[in-house]
Amino acid sequence: MKRTAQVLLLVLTGLGLLHTALFTDLYLRYVKEGLRPLLIISGALLLLLGLAHAALDRGSADEEKHDHGHDHGHEPGHDHGHDHGHDPGHDHGHDHSTAPRIAWLLFLPALSLLFYAPPALGAYTASHAGSEAVKQQKRFAALPATSPLPMTLTDFTTRVQQDKELAIKGRSVEMTGFATPVRGGGWDLTRIIFTCCAADAQTVKVHMYGTPAPPANTWLAVTGTWHTQGALGTRTAAAALDVHATRNIAQPVNAFTDDLPLTPSS
Repeated sequence: MKRTAQVLLLVLTGLGLLHTALFTDLYLRYVKEGLRPLLIISGALLLLLGLAHAALDRGSADEEKHDHGHDHGHEPGHDHGHDHGHDPGHDHGHDHSTAPRIAWLLFLPALSLLFYAPPALGAYTASHAGSEAVKQQKRFAALPATSPLPMTLTDFTTRVQQDKELAIKGRSVEMTGFATPVRGGGWDLTRIIFTCCAADAQTVKVHMYGTPAPPANTWLAVTGTWHTQGALGTRTAAAALDVHATRNIAQPVNAFTDDLPLTPSS
């Protein structure tokens, strides 16, 4: 990879980061919302670095042309240095300053930021990942009387498996997520949660009973009651729901969180 291509790679990567973080919401497919300022700063620095390198290279080229244009001081046939030996600083035919050819592949992610965003994590990823264990919680606040009760998948799982007061028993709840088909039949309502970025994504799932599996990655608001399996309030309780109603919803802009439903079911 020539020097010009290296500079171009810096510029394209910087422009791609700025385009993704400033003018679209696509960055949310890769990192949490709070990291947006860092992406903008990184993109700006890469762009400035590329432009600075381009300016320096152009200045060096102009200076070299200027020096060559004034190099007529010695007479023909007169050797000033009598140095016909090998110059240790000159490597004939080999330029080790260039990067290996495989470095050209770095252009692919840079161009994808500008022209083609890879698809977001979804049902395929979730189907190959186990549901993350919920954190231990000793105290639970009283649940509001709202029916159906909006809950996150994480809160529902925690209540089902740890709440000794059994406050979730018989309660109609509403949760949102995307559908993940399960091998052997059935489906899970799923959320993929970023702790920092896509590399550390965690998956939380609640199994659905009583309704056929919708197409993979369909975003839904689901209303139902806890599916009786195991002892409620203990680890043996299944994170599962007897579905009473479903409705399709639009995928949230910030899909990689475990948020409450935006609106209650009608």
